[in-house]
Parts: sequence; structure tokens; C-alpha cells
Amino acid sequence: MHGVKTPKIQTGTRVDFTLPLSRADAERIIAMGSEATIFVMLELSARLMKEDAKHEPSPSTPSGMVPVYAKPSAKKRSKRPGAKRGHPGSRRKPPEPTRREEHPPLKTCPDCGGEVGPVTERRFRLIEEIVETRPEVTEHSIPRHWCPKCRKLVEPPVVDALPGARFGHRVTTLTAWLHYGLGMTISQIVEVLDKSMRFEVSQGGLVDAWQRIAGIFESWHDQIGETVRKSGKLHADETGWRVNGRTHWLWCFTTDRATYYMIDRSRGSPALTKFFTETFDGVLITDFWSAYNIVDCAARQACLPHLFRELEKVDAEDDSPGWIAFRKKLKRLLRDAVRLDARRGELSVERFALRRRLLDRRRDELLQTPWENANARRLIKRLRRYCDALFTFVDHAEVPCDNNRAEREIRPAVIIRKNSLGNRSAKGAHVQSILMSIYRTLKLRGHDPLATLVAGLQHYVRTGELPALPDTKTSDG
Repeated sequence: MHGVKTPKIQTGTRVDFTLPLSRADAERIIAMGSEATIFVMLELSARLMKEDAKHEPSPSTPSGMVPVYAKPSAKKRSKRPGAKRGHPGSRRKPPEPTRREEHPPLKTCPDCGGEVGPVTERRFRLIEEIVETRPEVTEHSIPRHWCPKCRKLVEPPVVDALPGARFGHRVTTLTAWLHYGLGMTISQIVEVLDKSMRFEVSQGGLVDAWQRIAGIFESWHDQIGETVRKSGKLHADETGWRVNGRTHWLWCFTTDRATYYMIDRSRGSPALTKFFTETFDGVLITDFWSAYNIVDCAARQACLPHLFRELEKVDAEDDSPGWIAFRKKLKRLLRDAVRLDARRGELSVERFALRRRLLDRRRDELLQTPWENANARRLIKRLRRYCDALFTFVDHAEVPCDNNRAEREIRPAVIIRKNSLGNRSAKGAHVQSILMSIYRTLKLRGHDPLATLVAGLQHYVRTGELPALPDTKTSDG
């Protein structure tokens, strides 16, 4: 708009102006009369609307690329949050008291000041509090012996810290969990240690300690990647990430018992070929990002909620008969597939197979129809590419029709990104992917991340090797 000269327009009065308008230009237009002023205001309004239309996201724009201010307000909940009335309580079990304090009897009433009678009963109340914590500094007296065979002094290992480290395992793993597991910034962790625990530490000291344990636990990270690659179903998603001020991508590959993160410069096939080193024998569940099409896998399932959300977006701007007819057919087809999957146990094998074949016929009919609506043609083009990935969840009972698991597992990384704004180096990004993968996987498997990593480091100091990555924790422990 700025600096552009408008064409000369005749409206009873000749109006010629350029943008931006100066005060002198505005006064000159006003002096020309109300007709000229109204014309200029209408012209400016039309141009502003045209500029805004250029920046409006299309229905196919991913949600993560739409600015927050451009997104519509969330719909009001159709039902009240929380469980239904009469459900069993979910309070935790009261803890056992570690200290008892007996209060002396009253002599006067705290309300009226009058004399009270003798004690008739006692009420017991539990109060939980965190007592003031201070660092514990332990001086280890380590015996050293001369080994004639090795020709050097030898000593027993100190399993409470890594060789040469000042920080113990608990400090290192706790701070790493706060940063890579919960998303606290390094400056916040330093402040918590200093103000609440009287533990003075520098940001550089913490980063060095985290890089060291990441190098030790890298084999666990590799084991997590191998586990998800050999799973029967695998959810995948990606989101933007910054490394040293440049755009990278954080990839998330997750199952119900492991989550593997990988930060890479590419959002396309180079990153995927780096992760999928061989054919994936399971079902890959993703959104409609085209890069996943290069993955050689046994089957694909595209996320149907992504498709439903796009239909809602187009509904907001296109109410033509052609679009309504297409949307109605597609939505009914997808909903019938979801309903058929839900009724899997109610129908006989023959009847289920018959309805499954009917879904394919209706899909093919939809794809072969010559739709004239532009939005319908755009979606048909996409559906033709993913026609074999729409109803995989109906053929495999264990496969969902959505990619919610990957979106839930990538959300903690998004929260961390909002606080830390990414990494400053490729080494920091590598540490991020290792420790974040380990903490998320331990949580999925029901393990205490701090106790597990401390035990792993103690075993490493004692033997020089890491123990096996803990499997899913059973109910009996």
C-alpha cells in the first residue's frame, strides 16, 4: 500500500492522492467536500480489506503456522468438565505422620474470652510441609593402593558421583529432569537451587553435567529408537525447533511404551531416511504431511480428525451447494467407518467384511465423481494420494483412526520450546533429544525418572557399563 499512487478517479470532484497520506493531503481532500472525503475513505477501506485477505490462512494451512491472533475462539464445552456425580473419590491416601505435636489446652474462649471447661476430646489434623533443605557436602576418604601388576595407584570407585565430578548424581539428574522433562529454563533452575536449597551453581556447570550424562545414556536413546522401529504401530509427528537461530525440526516417533525424539535440519525425506534405516513392518500413523510418503512400511493410517477439522474450516467460508454436497458425502463416509470400527465385536465376521468392502466402494465412487467446487477438487486430490491410508484402522483393531498419541507426546516439547526457545548448538540439540526421550519413555513405563537415572549412574560408575533400559513397570512392581 505504502508509496503507491492511485489512478485518477472522477466522482463529481477530481481526487488524486498517494499513500501514505500526509496531514496536508488530508486537509486538501476535506476541503474538496464530503463527496471526495467519502470516496477516499471507501477506497482506503477496500484496500485494507484486500491486504488482510492476502494474509488470511487457507483451510489447508497447518494449525501451527496460523498466528494465535488469527485463530478463532475455542468453542464452549458442551458438558461440564470433570467426572459424573456419584463417582468414587480420587483423593490420595493420607500419609503417615513423621512428627507429632501436642497443643496445650485453652484457658479462655478465643471467640468471647470467657473461661472454658476441661478438655473433652481431641481433634487430629495432618499438615504436610517441606522443611528447609540445605546441601550436604560429603568428604570421602578414599584408600589408595599400589598395584605392582598395573604399576599405578588404584582406589575403589565412589558411586555417588561421576569420576572427577563435584555434583552428585541426584543434583545432576534432578536438574536435568527439571529442564528436559518439565521445561524449566536454566536460569530458573539456578534460582531455585540458590534460593530454596542454598545450593550455589552456575549455568555452565549444569550444562556440562547434563552433556556428560547424556553421553553416558546415549545407548538408552539408541535402544528407544530401535524399540519404536520394531513396534507394530508407530505414531509420528514433527514441529518446528530452533538451533543456533536457524530453523530445525523436532521429530517425534512414539508408541504406548516409548517415545523417541530427533532434532534435524530437514522436515522431509532426509530426516525420515535417517530414522527409518530399513523397512518398517508395522502400521505408520501420521497426519497428511507428504514427507511420510517416502517411508517404506507395511501399512499407513492417516489422521481422520485432521480431515474433519479441515472440513470445518472450509465450512466457515464456503457454503456453495457443490461444497455442501461433497462435504456431506465425505463426512458420512468417514463417520460410517468410525462407527463400523466401534461395532467390531457386535457384528459377525461375514457382515463386518461386507460393510468393510462397502466402504471401499463408496470411497472409490466419491473419488471418481467430477466435482466442480475448488475446495472439493483440492481435497479429492489429497484423498487419491491417501486412499489406502483412510480405513487401515478398520482392518487392524489395535490401530486408532487418529494421531493423538504423537500430538500428546510432542506437546511437552512444544512447552519446552516456548520457554527455552530451542538450543544454541548442535551438541545442545543432541543432548535435548537424548534426555527428553529418556524422561518421556520412563514416564510412559511407570518409572521414577530420578531414582532410575541415579541407579543407572551408580551402576555405570561401579561396572563401567549401563544397565538395561527398564521395561514397562507392572502393577506388582
